[in-house]
Amino acid sequence: MNFSDTPGPEAIASLGSVRPSVFWLDRAARPEAEPELIGSTHADLLVVGGGFTGLWTALLAKQADPGRDVLLVEGARVADGASGRNGGFVSASLTHGFANGMGRWPDEMPTLLRLGDENLDAIEHTVDEFGIDCDFVRSGELDVAVADYQVAGIVEGVGEQRALGVDVAFLDRDQVRARVDSPTYLGALYDPRGSALVDPARLAWGLRSTAMELGVRFHERTPVTGLASSGDGVVVTTRRGVVRADRVALATNAYPPLLRRLKNYVVPVYDYVLMTEPLTDDQWSSIGWSGREGVSDSGNQFHYYRSTADGRILWGGYDALYYSGNGFGPRFEHNRESYERLAEHFLQTFPQLRGIRFSHAWGGAIDTCSRFTAFWGTAMRGRVGYVAGYTGLGVGASRFGALTMLDLLDGRDTERTRLKMVKSKPIPFPPEPIRSAAISVTTRELARADANDGRRGPWLGLLDRLGLGFDS
Repeated sequence: MNFSDTPGPEAIASLGSVRPSVFWLDRAARPEAEPELIGSTHADLLVVGGGFTGLWTALLAKQADPGRDVLLVEGARVADGASGRNGGFVSASLTHGFANGMGRWPDEMPTLLRLGDENLDAIEHTVDEFGIDCDFVRSGELDVAVADYQVAGIVEGVGEQRALGVDVAFLDRDQVRARVDSPTYLGALYDPRGSALVDPARLAWGLRSTAMELGVRFHERTPVTGLASSGDGVVVTTRRGVVRADRVALATNAYPPLLRRLKNYVVPVYDYVLMTEPLTDDQWSSIGWSGREGVSDSGNQFHYYRSTADGRILWGGYDALYYSGNGFGPRFEHNRESYERLAEHFLQTFPQLRGIRFSHAWGGAIDTCSRFTAFWGTAMRGRVGYVAGYTGLGVGASRFGALTMLDLLDGRDTERTRLKMVKSKPIPFPPEPIRSAAISVTTRELARADANDGRRGPWLGLLDRLGLGFDS
């Protein structure tokens, strides 16, 4: 199906009372921010960034060594960035999907698949062990075909994954529509165990609370302004304070990097999301979505969607917008044209739900790198570690990213640090203005491929040959 991008009157009406606010964060239950750091302090380990990567880093470091003095500083409030703005899909994949991993590290895929499954199991165990109330559901996921050519690709993908022992299945048109009924569906890949759903803000707040109970110190509204090597440690300056740390873990992801060497490896790409009002029983019956499966469609420009505990549908994706000059900040967090386009696509997918209204709309930055998966490294003679580049699948992979960063900071030789994925870096993005021009051309060509039965033109073919392989 080629989605029409022109919003009709029903789509525009559905946004009539929408709030430009992040649904997950728009709650009275949000914990109060910890005080800003003022003055000087010391830490064995300083974690910079209060999203999932930083929270997991602090928590895992403290669990491994309760005597280690761990301090986390966050420039705004915990989960203000991508960790509180995403769709709440927790994937076992560490490689931004099976195909991307096979295309880059085919020999390591059995290991990467196992480590990904273990990572997702460990997240579920942590939620259960510490009683984190975050609506964690081992939901499974549907990757649906909405065009004829996508069906063949899904069938092939199912065969490749099953050959490596992945428990996935192909569903034909009738089988997938028995689970979720959309006239656009032609088939699907069903993964019953490799994905979970979560309330991402509540997960972040739960990790924060757990880390604090274990003794991790937090300072929010404490933006870091500089890093400098000093003797055997690192001096980190903030707006109103100084931290002298033995080791520093950088978990800033899409935010402007604190290390100059990272400035060409990550670009912020903005993604937009709508949340419906709660559906009635009749509305749910009309689409037959009685399970909690997460869903995405198979185009280059794809939608992702899921249900919530209170009976809403989150609907996001399709547009992935880069703003010239690595544009980043609050002024890019809302885009009316994207909201209208999303609303129109929602009604094309579920015409049964005409008349529905959206309650919340928001956007957020994805830390995008050219290989779509996290990458790691150290600086300042191994005293500073970093991980970034999750490209939209960081809710689950951030725990693995944190563990691996801690391995590198502590100089441990582990199965994780021996991975080619960990030892290598993505291809850097070109400088401006070439960067903006290249991303603009790539975005246009991806849309053209979707409209032409997936056929990739010369530009996308060149990227494939260079190992960039843009497909989302």
